[in-house]
Amino acid sequence: MPASLQRVRELALALPGVEEGVCFGTPAFYCRRKLMLRLRDEDGLLVVKYPREQREDLIAGQPDVFSVTEHYLNYPCVLLDLAAVDEPTLRRMIEGAWRMLASRKQQAAWDARG
Repeated sequence: MPASLQRVRELALALPGVEEGVCFGTPAFYCRRKLMLRLRDEDGLLVVKYPREQREDLIAGQPDVFSVTEHYLNYPCVLLDLAAVDEPTLRRMIEGAWRMLASRKQQAAWDARG
């Protein structure tokens, strides 16, 4: 079942310190004023903060879900296809993006929630 922007919003805003905003005219999510996620136009792709050095393995493991365009090669992010992603992967990717930006205190509070 495809993921929706509403589901992305629910998962992202549940994390400590995440705020919704706009980036290049599309919905975006920020942690500590830094871009974490953004919808890329209306093509159903979500730009997700992700370590560049791990991106190739991620894409190779699930090429139907993850990709990168030439534009994003020098940025720590990956493109995620909302029509192809499953719920556990979406959840993991959003939390991973958040962890790249969240403070230690925010992460400790999230981890302590049980």
